[in-house]
Amino acid sequence: MLKKFFILCSGSDSDILDTCSNGEQNKYAGIGATVFFTAVMAFIASSYALYTVFDNPYIAISFGLIWGLLIFNLDRFIVSTIKKRDRFLDEFIQAIPRIILAVIIAIVISKPLELKIFEKEINQVLLDQKNELTLANKNQIAQQFTPKISDLKNQISGLEHQVSIKNDEVNQLYSTYISEAEGTAGTKLLGKGPVYKEKRDKHDASLADLSELKTENKAKISLLERQISDLEKSYNLQVENTQPIINSFDGLMARINALNTLPWLPSFFIFLLFLAIETSPIITKLLSPKGSYDFKLEDSENIISTWAKRNVKERQVLLETDMELNNKIYSDIAEEEELYNYKRKKAKQLMQLQADAFFEKQQKHLNKL
Repeated sequence: MLKKFFILCSGSDSDILDTCSNGEQNKYAGIGATVFFTAVMAFIASSYALYTVFDNPYIAISFGLIWGLLIFNLDRFIVSTIKKRDRFLDEFIQAIPRIILAVIIAIVISKPLELKIFEKEINQVLLDQKNELTLANKNQIAQQFTPKISDLKNQISGLEHQVSIKNDEVNQLYSTYISEAEGTAGTKLLGKGPVYKEKRDKHDASLADLSELKTENKAKISLLERQISDLEKSYNLQVENTQPIINSFDGLMARINALNTLPWLPSFFIFLLFLAIETSPIITKLLSPKGSYDFKLEDSENIISTWAKRNVKERQVLLETDMELNNKIYSDIAEEEELYNYKRKKAKQLMQLQADAFFEKQQKHLNKL
């Protein structure tokens, strides 16, 4: 049963192959098995590739099954259309287009399986790329917020600097009136005289200004800090919203690009493996000697070809003979006097009818005028 199934997969004529030896049947069963398992590998490869695109196993398996059947049909067609010839060069020439098609199929099948085989290495490359994209994304978003935040921080620093300058001024006035009271500076008179009172009033006024400035600047700083906090929240929110896009950067094209960054030699050997599998049925038929199946198939095709050519030739001879007989018959009839008189009479009647019809038509036209 399995042998018959593989023979069916090979695209050979089972009726002719049943009359051949067991060895000839095994050869085509092996070719059919290669065609079948190539289609199975195509189904697996396409299902995995489509799963990375849709993330849905049912869709991936459905389309993978269609792709596997398509590859099966193509391989079966390629193998079945290669006919054994008397010269190897003729066989090779007719196999060239099929070999090119087999190479294309091998590339299509091998690429998704390479993605699966090197999945861990590809994931590492994608992780590095995602980290780079995350940093680049943060820097790009930061360019929108950093100037504003820096400007607000500079304003806060300016307000704090104003308070600091005013505070230094108050401290300086405090030292001045204390020194005046102690007699170590100014008038150098010990005690709280008029000069002391003047300097003390000046300090108290400056201290009141400092207190008022602190209150005003504190309110301004609080407002600026809230603005900075809002900008930082907006920055974090934008980073958070764009991060899922980066996290999902693992589609089919991204994985193929990541695969291309890996060393090419392992991928090349995998491609050669699938190329060998895909072209093995063709190579087998090219290298195998002409067997009993090939002779019987050629004989069957020659019988049909000869029969078709004979029918065409017979129809051509029949047509030529019939035309020759018709020409001779009409030539003999043309010489008969009776037929001539009959045709002359009918032609005369026809001309009379045409003349009467023309006269009636002209008369009706003149009557209207």
